[in-house]
Amino acid sequence: MAAIVTLTTDFGLRDSYAGAMKGVILSILPAATVIDITHNVPPQDVRHGAFVLAGVAAAFPRGTVHVAVVDPGVGTRRRAIAVGAGGQTFVGPDNGVLSVALGLAGAGNSARRVPLPKGARGVELTNLRFHLPRVSATFHGRDIFAPAAAHLANGVALGSLGVAIAQVRALGLPGVRRRADRSVSGVVAHVDGYGNLVTNIAAADLPKGAVQVTVAGKTIRGLSRNFTQGGPLLAIVGSYGLLEIAVRNGSAAQALGVKRGSRVTVRGK
Repeated sequence: MAAIVTLTTDFGLRDSYAGAMKGVILSILPAATVIDITHNVPPQDVRHGAFVLAGVAAAFPRGTVHVAVVDPGVGTRRRAIAVGAGGQTFVGPDNGVLSVALGLAGAGNSARRVPLPKGARGVELTNLRFHLPRVSATFHGRDIFAPAAAHLANGVALGSLGVAIAQVRALGLPGVRRRADRSVSGVVAHVDGYGNLVTNIAAADLPKGAVQVTVAGKTIRGLSRNFTQGGPLLAIVGSYGLLEIAVRNGSAAQALGVKRGSRVTVRGK
């Protein structure tokens, strides 16, 4: 199977940055298949990039190398890392951008490190052999992450790229709270391009049976199976496997004036 490397960044398409990363990867591994997930993550929005990566990783085959570069701390003491988990490898800055894909989003906060998930292996990318000869303080995507990804896709062992790590930084989303009255409380964790409000409440967290979802003072009765059922304001378990709030043919974020961090409550009937 051809080596697959995916790219998720906030570089945009107006400049040369995404193209430079592709050039480095193909110079090291000409046979690589390089797939752009998106380069339109809002600038410096680590959480948005983390959700984009998490939403796509499971769709790719084992052996895929995913590079995520949303890196406002480039050139600082933040670590450059690679983590192997679930048969895939994730490469990027240690700032939480990899944590949702690794299942660690609610495990801590960006100021603290949390243990890697069971069975995962990680390294800090300290071996200069697998960097470009000159490393810019402002473009680790090209000079560290792209070459690391190419070498990994070419069969270089993860442990060869640097020193082992046991912890990574997580986004630190608030945990889901379950109450004695069968209600569940969470937050809006992500707003997608349609304005859908993706919460941190998983399908497994929902009370059994009929539910009522409350957000921004509005109550939604029951879950919809798709974006045309019910509404216009509706609740649905979306493609992330998480509870989402949506407006049919519109933006829930705009309609409700809701942003990330807003409280969402689900009650069983």
